[in-house]
Amino acid sequence: MTMKAAGGRRRPPTIHDVAREAGVSRGTVSRVLNGGHYVSPAAQEAVNAAIRKTGYVVNRHARSLITGRSDSIGFLLTEPQERFFEDPNFNVLLRGCTQALAAHDIPLLLMLAGTEGERRRITRYITAGHVDGVLLVSSRSGAPVAERLREAGVPLVACGKPVGLASKVGYVAADDRDGARDMVRHLLSLGRRRVGTVTGPLDTPGGVERLAGYQEVLAEAGLEFDERLVVSGDYSRASGEEGAERLLAQAPDADAVFVASDLMAQGALTALRRAGRRVPQDVALGGFDDSPAAVASSPGLTTIRQPWDRISNEMVRLLLAQIGGEDPAAVILPTELVKRESA
Repeated sequence: MTMKAAGGRRRPPTIHDVAREAGVSRGTVSRVLNGGHYVSPAAQEAVNAAIRKTGYVVNRHARSLITGRSDSIGFLLTEPQERFFEDPNFNVLLRGCTQALAAHDIPLLLMLAGTEGERRRITRYITAGHVDGVLLVSSRSGAPVAERLREAGVPLVACGKPVGLASKVGYVAADDRDGARDMVRHLLSLGRRRVGTVTGPLDTPGGVERLAGYQEVLAEAGLEFDERLVVSGDYSRASGEEGAERLLAQAPDADAVFVASDLMAQGALTALRRAGRRVPQDVALGGFDDSPAAVASSPGLTTIRQPWDRISNEMVRLLLAQIGGEDPAAVILPTELVKRESA
């Protein structure tokens, strides 16, 4: 439907046009636009049909002046910018959260804050009310930001358990420890007995939990823990390559390696090849995430699948619930072993 102002000029449809088309009051239209409270199903359907017919678009700025909300959500990544482009997990998570919020007609704003200065500026921007809530993604540097946002009363949901704040901040996480146990059990089932690991950062819950799962399965198999078989990384490809090199130097008889991320496992694969070790014949290799890096590897990477779609959807669900007045909540989701050619 085309709306015309005086002089024949086109004008955008207004809430009054929607009300007239639907045969309801302007107040009914307003209630539908603000959540549908106290509106009958028939009236809600009539308003939605009128919106489609007129092409009405909500003036978010005007509505924010009335409601005190921005009607937008921040996706805050507290990692160096190059990590956003290197690590495919961040892009998968961003896409999933964007799609989940699109169902609610809420835009998602990407915020990169890799340095302390950037984190301070972004925190000021968020606490000034420019977004209604934050989806926080960080491997290690997000805890101070999470604490500042929590103290400011900003609704917040983290991806993974936030360090030191698990009882105070909402989060969604995969079961890191159980996933690690599944991977190490699989490597042992192949007859491997010198199983090494390249861990994630050990100042993060994911790094700690995946190492704990590795240690638990060695113990249940009656294998003695050997510190020479453990090196740490930071989830980057380069740290996986360096970690595998150190592991081989410390324990040249290693016949399997559990690497705590697929991206690090890609780096480890490079180091193993450079050392003349065949995968999986000489060294079985397992990763964690089931990210695009696992499929892109050659051979394909046996890994632990994190349910990224469910993680995204749950993060959005919990955040919208907080914005609506509910208390922070946590969800831990199961992982799955995915077998490919590397082990």
